[in-house]
Amino acid sequence: MKTKYELIVVGGGFAGICAAIAAAKMGVDVLLIEKNNALGGAAVNALVTPFMPFYTYERENAQKKYLCGNLFLEIVEEMKKFTDHEDELCFDEEILKIVLNRMALKYGVQLLFNTVVTEAIVSDRKITSIKALGKSMPLELSADNFIDATGDAELSMLAGCRYVLGRETDNLCQPMTLCFRLGGVDKKAFAGNHLKMNMLYAEFREKGLIKNPREDVLIFDNLNEGVIHFNSTRVAKRNPTDPFDVTMAEIEAREQVFELHKFLKENVTGFENSRVLSTALQIGIRESRKIVGEYTLTKEDLLSLARFDDAIAVSNYDIDIHNPEGTGTSHHYFDLEEWYEIPYRCLVPKDVDNMLVAGRCISSTHEAQASYRIMPYCAEIGQAAGTAVSVAKSNKTLVRDVDINQVRNILRENGFVI
Repeated sequence: MKTKYELIVVGGGFAGICAAIAAAKMGVDVLLIEKNNALGGAAVNALVTPFMPFYTYERENAQKKYLCGNLFLEIVEEMKKFTDHEDELCFDEEILKIVLNRMALKYGVQLLFNTVVTEAIVSDRKITSIKALGKSMPLELSADNFIDATGDAELSMLAGCRYVLGRETDNLCQPMTLCFRLGGVDKKAFAGNHLKMNMLYAEFREKGLIKNPREDVLIFDNLNEGVIHFNSTRVAKRNPTDPFDVTMAEIEAREQVFELHKFLKENVTGFENSRVLSTALQIGIRESRKIVGEYTLTKEDLLSLARFDDAIAVSNYDIDIHNPEGTGTSHHYFDLEEWYEIPYRCLVPKDVDNMLVAGRCISSTHEAQASYRIMPYCAEIGQAAGTAVSVAKSNKTLVRDVDINQVRNILRENGFVI
C-alpha cells in the first residue's frame, strides 16, 4: 500500500477535486481524500443546487463572460453529455458524481473515499504526515505538500493553524440548511403561486404556526417530473464545527422539513399529493472556520472591485448573508462587468509552509466569505491552488514562495480572467 505522495488534498468538493486535477495534469503525484463515498462536496452530500451564476455580461454586446476558469467549465460540459436536460446551472448530482470520478481517474488522481483525517503531524512549520481512519483501517500518509479543501478548515485546525470562526464580533456563522425534495408535486397547478405561497407562509410564521426562522420559502425546480427542491430550512446560532451542535442542527432541520411539507400539502395548490422524497445526507454549512492567512480579504476589497498583483481568482457573486441570528437575508449585487480579485496570499496560512487552503475557508472576513463561497468559485480557487503546487514542485520552492507570475500565466492560459 502506497503511503507517500507529492501532494495530498483533503476534501473532495469542488475546491478539492479541481486542486487535485490541476496538479495531476501537470505531473504531480496526487492523493485526494474524501470522508464520504463520492466527489462533489456540498452538491452531492448536502444537495446544494443549482450552481449560482459564475459569469457576467459585456455591456456592449451582452456576450457572456465566464469568470470561473476552464476546469469547472469542463465539468459542466461533461455533465451535458449525459442528458439533454443539463445546463450551466441545473444539474443532476448522480451525473456529477460519475463525471467527477471519471475526470479524476482520467487525469491520474488517486482517490481515497470513506476516510477521515484525524491528526496532522507538524515539524519545523511543515506537515510531515497525517493520520486518518479509512473505513476501519488506521492510516498514516505523508506528502511534500498538502491542500486543505475541507470547507471547515479541518486539516488547518489539526495542524495548529490559527483561524476565525464565523463573524468577527461574536463568532456566529451563517445558518445551516438541510436541503430536501418533495415528490408528487403538480408543477403546472403550482405555477405562478410562488408569491401567494410566501405571503401565506409569512402569515403562518406571524401566528406562530411555523417555527422555522427563515423569512420565506426558497425553492428551485428539479429536472425530474413532479419534484421540487427546497433550500428553506434554517438553523441559526449553532456552531457548525461542534459535533453536538451539528447533531442538534440536523434534528431541528428535519423537523422543519416536515413542518414545511405539512404547510404546503394543506394550504398550497399543487402540493395536495406531495410527499417528502429525500433529505440531504448532511446539513449544508455556509460558513465555519476561515484560516488566518497572509492576507485577509475584506468587504471593502469586494466593494472596491480590488485588484491584486498576486490575484489567482475572481468572483462576482453577491454578498449573500443569511442572518446568523435568525430571520432575514441581506444582499449586495455586483453590476455587469464587475468582479473583484482574490489574492494568492489568502490561500497561504501564516503558520504552515507546505500547505495551501482552497474553497470557502480561505482567509477572509465574514462579509467577504459570503460572496466567494459558491461552488464555481471554490472550484476556481482549488484549480489555482493545485496549479501553484505544481509550479512549486517544478521550481523546488515552498508553496508560500512560489513564482506567482508563473502561476498566474498558467491560470490565464486556462481561462482565468485575472
